[in-house]
Parts: sequence; structure tokens; C-alpha cells
Amino acid sequence: MWTQYMIETPRGHFEYFKMGNGEPICITHQYTEFNSKGNIFAAPFTKHYTVYLINLRGCGNSSDSTLTDDYSFMTSVKDLEAIRISLGLSQWSFAGHSAGGMLGLIYAITNPNSLQKIIVGGLSASSKYMSHPDSIYCKSNPNNPRLLEILKLLKDPSKTLEERRALNKEWNLMSIYKKEDYDIIMSRPNSGKAVNKRLDYFISTELKNYDITDRLKEIDSPSFIYCGRFDTQCPLVFSEEIATEINNSSLTIFDESSHNPFVEEEEAFNNFVKSTK
Repeated sequence: MWTQYMIETPRGHFEYFKMGNGEPICITHQYTEFNSKGNIFAAPFTKHYTVYLINLRGCGNSSDSTLTDDYSFMTSVKDLEAIRISLGLSQWSFAGHSAGGMLGLIYAITNPNSLQKIIVGGLSASSKYMSHPDSIYCKSNPNNPRLLEILKLLKDPSKTLEERRALNKEWNLMSIYKKEDYDIIMSRPNSGKAVNKRLDYFISTELKNYDITDRLKEIDSPSFIYCGRFDTQCPLVFSEEIATEINNSSLTIFDESSHNPFVEEEEAFNNFVKSTK
């Protein structure tokens, strides 16, 4: 069971959910909110780590933005450091997927002494993935026009719950390799809805200057990089680049996955997590 906690830090109060046994690991996402259902990405880590599943600023019951604290990667790193210190942890590891993985790279660059390791995947070290033709975010990708339409419709307050579920399913299917397995994949208990104010900040502000490619060599923490071979959001080439640039790293490729190998190849991903110990 995931247990809810609140913690006070000099940077505000933050909500997190804890489960598992073993060395501590922080798991979060740049624009996602969690609850006591946990998260399907975080779940396999609970078998090998004590997982701290954190709601960042503006998510759930955590403090919101202030005049000086926005929704940027750097603010998120500062908040995570405040949480770690308030928890009394000298170090922890970090795991993150997609934009959560991008946050992990920046965390490892800026605070190397705080992290035992990072486990990140389905990500990129720059915003170049947005213009790669194999990414659904690229204007030349055949799925892009419909994706943009779905994102607009999801912001329409008049849409019913059923309509929203149908739109989310259509969006999710764009990032599933074996589409016939969708219902099984999505049947697991899960939380992790996108927080629009953080997502909007990520798209409108963060991505404009996001390029840490030249800084990847600064990462000294053991780094476990993973990606689905058919990733339709951040294509495999970007994970390959990251693994090449980080000296102490390995790359695991999931051959029957798109963007979500932790549910598309659940057993193989569980073995991957076990191998990071």
C-alpha cells in the first residue's frame, strides 16, 4: 500500500507517497500529480527500493508557485533537495520517465553528491525530439494534427468524463507498440494525471531553451538509461545519445515497446529494475 505523507521544508510543504523496502529512491515527473493509487512506473521499484513518489510544486497538496519559485526544472531540483534534506537522507537515487527523466539528468548534473544513481528513460537531452519525424510531437508526423486536436479538446471544460477517457485512450494508443494489449496494460491501479499549469509551463517556457547535451559528460553518478525501440514520443536515438555521452552509463532497449516499456514489457522491465541494484 502507498502511504501518504506531508513534509515541511524551508521551501514549502510537499506531499509524497511511500512504499517498498531497501535503499531510498525518489520518483517524480515534471508535470504529473500522484495519489494513493501509486503509479505504474513507480510500482516495480517498490520491490527493490523504498520509493518516495513526490508531488512537485503545484501538484496535489504540495505548495504552489510563488514570486520566486516557478515550475522549472531548476526549481524542481531545489525542491527535491529540500525534501531530501528534510527527510534526513544523505543520499538517494532518482528514477524518472520522459520529462521526469529529463529532470533526473539535470538533478545529476547540478547535485551529483546527492544521488547514488539515476534510472531514466524515454527521454531526450534537448528539445530536438520535438522536431524528429518519428515523434508524435513533430509537425510532419502523421499523428501530430490529431494529437494537437486532442490536447485542445481535453482543455474544454464541457467535455464529459467519458469523452475525456476516450480522448486520453486515443492519445495513449499513439505511444503503445502492441495496441491490442491496451486494455490489459491500462487495467492496473494508477495515478499520474497531467497538471495543466505545469504542462503549459513545460511546453511554453522550459522546452525553448532545453539543451543539456554538452553537459552530459559532467554526470558521474551511475546512470541506467532505457528506451522502447519504437518510442513515438522521444525516439530511441535520443536515449542512445545520452548513454553515449554519460561515461558511467548503460543502455537497455526494449524491443517490443514504444514509450512505456514498464507496462508494455512488464516482466522485462521488472528484471531491468532489479539489475540496477
